[in-house]
Amino acid sequence: MEVRQLVKLHEFEEAVRLQREIWGFEDVELLPLRLFVVASKIGGQVLGAFAGSKMAAFCLCIPGLKPGGKYYLHSHMLGVLPEYRNTGVGRLLKFKQREYALLSGIDLIEWTFDPLELKNAFFNIERLGAIVRRYVHNQYGTTSSHLHGGLPTDRLVPEWWINSSRVEARAAGRPFERHPVEATIPLPADIADIRRSSPQEARAIQQQTAKLFVECFDSGLAVIGFERAKSTGTYLLGPWHSR
Repeated sequence: MEVRQLVKLHEFEEAVRLQREIWGFEDVELLPLRLFVVASKIGGQVLGAFAGSKMAAFCLCIPGLKPGGKYYLHSHMLGVLPEYRNTGVGRLLKFKQREYALLSGIDLIEWTFDPLELKNAFFNIERLGAIVRRYVHNQYGTTSSHLHGGLPTDRLVPEWWINSSRVEARAAGRPFERHPVEATIPLPADIADIRRSSPQEARAIQQQTAKLFVECFDSGLAVIGFERAKSTGTYLLGPWHSR
């Protein structure tokens, strides 16, 4: 699998097409071609992963500016075609994203993910080494994507401090140092099935989970780990002392 920056219009057009195939978005919800072009020219990133000549995955970053003047990258979208999932292509894209960001002098990349998507939680926190300190209610409104199940698009915001010892350890395939755990937020391992079969039950779980996250974050805790078991996926929260 080859990962490289996308620079040509036909490559950006293919990334737009992949959005439809991966998420099932209606046209009005697609990121347009113009955004891919602009992002590639103003300090963002548009990366593609190729199996031969076929684009199997892509990711899009746009530059961001925090209060106080800190620059960072917001990784707005990463998509992998179904037949290439669980092959390591997502991790390959993220660490190539890190390489390009470090060359540009960036030390922080952020994005969002659905806290009910436990596979993504494990990937972001354990495989990449991100931490989380912020919960956003219904960030994108209700969408047409079958993956969102008609629920409000509540999101966690991972912080990926890409030159930290934690992330460097994951880049090298080593475990990172563990901080003490002071709180846990468990979710049923079959939450994806519940979302499909019982949206009302899934919404109740989402609301309770949101309450717990906000309480923990308000008390100064961060998501610092994630544990998978047969019946649950559990967010581990504790103090975040340093990068």
